[in-house]
Amino acid sequence: MQIKQVSYGNPDASKLISEVQQEYVVRYGGPDGTPVDPAEFIPPSGLFLVGYLDGAPVACGGWRGYRADTGSATETSATETKAAEIKRMYVTPAARHRGLARQLLAELERSAAVAGHRRVILESGSAQPEAIALYRSSGYTPIPPFGHYADANGAVHLGKDLTAD
Repeated sequence: MQIKQVSYGNPDASKLISEVQQEYVVRYGGPDGTPVDPAEFIPPSGLFLVGYLDGAPVACGGWRGYRADTGSATETSATETKAAEIKRMYVTPAARHRGLARQLLAELERSAAVAGHRRVILESGSAQPEAIALYRSSGYTPIPPFGHYADANGAVHLGKDLTAD
């Protein structure tokens, strides 16, 4: 898979984001309601990636700076925040079970660490057991609830220290 950094509004990113939102509708009955500003994914405050197989967009994901003291995404530089929140991780159904999500996740973690983040955090849900299994097998552990779904039933909050090793 070739991974490219793109804007959140890039047509390939928009297509994949629409697909993941439709998957949330199927799994949860509605799209992800977390407030997202495309500007949050502009370096150095964030980053958005699209993965391509044979020129076709098949995977996406991004991170944005997260400030634990305010409980929200931030527009400050990456070096002023300690955590990066992963958002919109998705692989198209036809491209699943090839290790692409793991490859994309590793690149998100690497780029967040290079940008100065010490941790990555994320919200998922019990209706996404495949995603939770991926994150746990990649070293993510439970963290205190945060963000838009902090009080939601079935919400799963995970984090990983990027400074280990």
